[in-house]
Amino acid sequence: MNSDFSRRHFITTAASTFLGVSASKVLSAPGLGTSPLKQAATARNVIYLYMTGGMSHLDTWDPKPDNKEVMGLTKTINTNVDGIRLTENLPLMARQADKIAIVRGMNSTQGAHEQGQYYQRTSYTQRSSIKHPSMGAWLEKFQGRGNPTLPGSVMIGNDSRHPGAGFFEAKFAPLMINDPESGIANVRTSSWFTEDRMLNRLQVAKQLDAKFAQTYNVKNVRAYSDMYDDAIKMMKSEELKAFDLDAEDSKLRDKYGRDRFGQGCLLARRLVEHGVRHVEVTFGSWDTHNANFTRVPELCDELDTALSTLLQDLQSRGLLEDTLVVLATEFGRTPEINANDGRDHHAPGFSCVLAGGGVRGGQVWGATDEAGHKVVEGSVSVPDFNATIAYALGLPMDTVLYSPSKRPFTVVDKGQPVTQLFG
Repeated sequence: MNSDFSRRHFITTAASTFLGVSASKVLSAPGLGTSPLKQAATARNVIYLYMTGGMSHLDTWDPKPDNKEVMGLTKTINTNVDGIRLTENLPLMARQADKIAIVRGMNSTQGAHEQGQYYQRTSYTQRSSIKHPSMGAWLEKFQGRGNPTLPGSVMIGNDSRHPGAGFFEAKFAPLMINDPESGIANVRTSSWFTEDRMLNRLQVAKQLDAKFAQTYNVKNVRAYSDMYDDAIKMMKSEELKAFDLDAEDSKLRDKYGRDRFGQGCLLARRLVEHGVRHVEVTFGSWDTHNANFTRVPELCDELDTALSTLLQDLQSRGLLEDTLVVLATEFGRTPEINANDGRDHHAPGFSCVLAGGGVRGGQVWGATDEAGHKVVEGSVSVPDFNATIAYALGLPMDTVLYSPSKRPFTVVDKGQPVTQLFG
């Protein structure tokens, strides 16, 4: 038998056995060789800020100051970078434009909320037959956890439709936290239910499950047991202090904003500081079909306060260089102002923002036309945007992993990173 084939066959079999997946491009798998799309990581962590509902690009990151018909009541202001203008809704971020890269060439194929949010988080269109992993799950699958006693990823916000681990094992799902100020529920045992009692009950449960686990020694069954083990590790960990916002100075908490999004951003910083690699914070209500020119300024007030403070805080602690801050949304809003003084869904052109993690600040990538309707320069698809995040993290974008139904998937489908944003 050809020795090279035997070696490849062994590696493929081992990958399937130990990782629960198959690698079609074996020599590009992590640790097994060099992939043409894999590079030295510029970021270790991600703080992913998701603007649920479709943020208006025209009233935030991509204003059209010469088109009063499109802009309506929204006015523009200069920033601390020559040639970059934002709207008056983001005055604090205008002073920090030198830290951010605005991707104005974003476009999506999905114009509905649920489908658009799923696409933005996974790079794949939503299907009834399969659930795809989100970026946090891919990061943990390929590179492991940053802190062995804390989750690999955390999702802060109320989003029951988040794709989470997708078809990966349950242990790769993010820890979901609804309220950042409440921390993790049920993590401490009560006075009567002592740790010894809890461990005894777990031991009994393992004994009762032993025969089943031995008979059905498959990935999903093992993952269920691993999930319990991880929960126990976390409950005993001294690192749980990362979730305690009361440990922060009250003035800094005020500076972030005492709303859920502001405190969520502060919690994200604390978690990254303690080794959590991927933290998502959601911020809803951007679906401004009605009263766009009243609602967007209110939403931007919270966003501007929290985001500007987050960037300053990360930088002052030496964390911004290793942390990629992402601001994303599923689509933008129409240049046309409807009868309800609002803007409707608009997928052909919108904006997202990147900062830190090796991204060069003070730049704009791509452009929409004079009405903000469609991309005319530097088109960036949703998979391209996610490929840019994966590129920063050093993830192997051409390594194929297989779903339980044996269908092949990569971390960003066919997306290509915008490498010009770095350096």
